[in-house]
Amino acid sequence: MEPVYIIGIGKIRFGKYPDKTVRGMAQDAIILALKDAGLGYKDVRAAFFANSFWGMYTGQHCIRGQIVLREMGIDKIPVTNVENACAGGSTALHLAYTGIRAGMFDVALAVGAEKLTHEDKATSFKALASATDVERFKEHMATLASIAKTYDHVIPADWRGGGQRSSFMDVYATFCRWHMATFGTSQKQLALISAKNHFHASLNPLAQYQNLVSEEEVLADAPVTYPLTRAMCAPLGDGAAAAIICSERYLKKTGAARSVQILASVLGQGSDRELDGEDIGERLSKQAYEMAGLGPEDINLAELHDATAFGELHQCEVMGFCPMGEGGRFAESGATRLGGKLPLNTSGGLESNGHPVAASGLSQIYELVTQLRGEAGKRQVAGARIGLAENGGGNIGKEEAAMCIHILEGKR
Repeated sequence: MEPVYIIGIGKIRFGKYPDKTVRGMAQDAIILALKDAGLGYKDVRAAFFANSFWGMYTGQHCIRGQIVLREMGIDKIPVTNVENACAGGSTALHLAYTGIRAGMFDVALAVGAEKLTHEDKATSFKALASATDVERFKEHMATLASIAKTYDHVIPADWRGGGQRSSFMDVYATFCRWHMATFGTSQKQLALISAKNHFHASLNPLAQYQNLVSEEEVLADAPVTYPLTRAMCAPLGDGAAAAIICSERYLKKTGAARSVQILASVLGQGSDRELDGEDIGERLSKQAYEMAGLGPEDINLAELHDATAFGELHQCEVMGFCPMGEGGRFAESGATRLGGKLPLNTSGGLESNGHPVAASGLSQIYELVTQLRGEAGKRQVAGARIGLAENGGGNIGKEEAAMCIHILEGKR
């Protein structure tokens, strides 16, 4: 099976856009990606459109991708609508990748678009909660509360819990408290990760928040659920991102000079496991490394799914970038900051970009491709050649319901 390449990327700045629509944001990202690839609408031979909440907010279900694309003049091609929670965008890319490797088409579009913000924030949180087992939600949350209670001893006596929040913040906080009790991870280490990502975002013109935040300010920010403060958590956001990918045969025909090769594309779902059992990220990253013929030591930078600062810490460990339990200390060493051994979330991560669910995975790909082309400006990772993106989606039990991992290589 022949190699697959990314030849075009597009992304609009994530933000809170009361006047923008899913349709309009998706079209803007697609136009940017096509322009970047030097292609026209009629060059696209297949499309994969990721979105989760358009139907919940406006009633537009079923044919979302066709609605967006037909209006642009992209018609008469197979369009696949993808709904896979927070992993929707990366799943769209995975499906486009598999179709090209199978020889079904030579050029494909992957796009993710989401409007998550709402005038009533409770509506946004209700939408996010649909990325769990809704019929067993109360049972799931009761089990989570029981696990959390076991580790309540790590909560300081003077902690005052937060207010309205997504149920996913309780999920992250529970597993973070387990990590703290088991490995000695500290809230200060989480604050360091958050401050680092805000620094990276200050160099990214497409990040939703570009302000510098110190570790002390992170710790002093509004409490959410221990040990998480607001600055450690991804804000709600709207946005869209897209990628154009092609076969090697097509690449040679067009001579695209700024291509990035997809060395590995892996999609999987979680499983029932114990807290100290093999994590979905650990399992899938092994598959991705085997597919790419590489190991974690070969990765130059990575975009990790940091819906919270603990998300980055945890994924850093299960991707094999540091030993289990050492994620906090690895961050403290400076390794994950620009200029360090392995810069993580140079885009600013979800913590600063925001998290427009189905768009987040392709936003990670946008950042990696920009870095591997050497086009990241002030946040450029020197000598970047191999990048990894990990994008989780939803939750069932003790881990993500879905996850995609991609490994990309720039030109040597």
